[in-house]
Amino acid sequence: MPKESNGTVLVVDDEPTIVEIVARYLERAGFETFEAKDGPEALRQAELHRPDLVVLDLMLPGLDGIEVMRRLHECPGQRVAVILLTARGEENDRLVGLRHGADDYVVKPFSPAELVARAEAVMRRVSPPPAEDEEAPPIEHGPLRVEPTTRRVFLDGEELSLTQREFDLLAYLSARPGRVFSRDQLMEAVWEYPFFTDTSTVTVHIRRLRAKLGDDSAEPRFIETVWGVGYRFKA
Repeated sequence: MPKESNGTVLVVDDEPTIVEIVARYLERAGFETFEAKDGPEALRQAELHRPDLVVLDLMLPGLDGIEVMRRLHECPGQRVAVILLTARGEENDRLVGLRHGADDYVVKPFSPAELVARAEAVMRRVSPPPAEDEEAPPIEHGPLRVEPTTRRVFLDGEELSLTQREFDLLAYLSARPGRVFSRDQLMEAVWEYPFFTDTSTVTVHIRRLRAKLGDDSAEPRFIETVWGVGYRFKA
């Protein structure tokens, strides 16, 4: 176990071999890991250790991964990132996971090295900003206020509950109003995966953001679709 951890990760799967391999690779990369084999134990471990990231299998005994993730996101004062482990070919499961707040997913069987790369990318997003950005000013567009330093978003004075990735996506777009970004560009800038080929996750996150912003895609106040190109934040 490294003396200085790059972050804490809870690995949840009912297959002991998968847990062992994932935990070993993460520890080699400098993460502190904890383990759980079912849904209820995952919630107990999360409450005890307050992990930065949860690597979460969808098919779990007791409580499935979607329900575990939902309860994790309901915990006050805790913003935990989630990478889902899904079965090959189960596209619907992946989309359901993304709609419920997953930051990313990895399809079984997977490369442990790729999972570590994805974990590192997610952790870069959840890490505190560097000292020079500590006083980053809020981004304000009419009734919308995005606070990069505190990672809070307010609409008409009411705070919105956004997942880690939803905040990152909104902050990136709102800081660059009027510019059009393709899904590939957003994957590279926000998800930090230039090799990622399935950009449907961008579409899902845009849809969820619009729902939370009360944005009508036909007449958006904030996020516009530029057909055949991508998205832009209205200037």
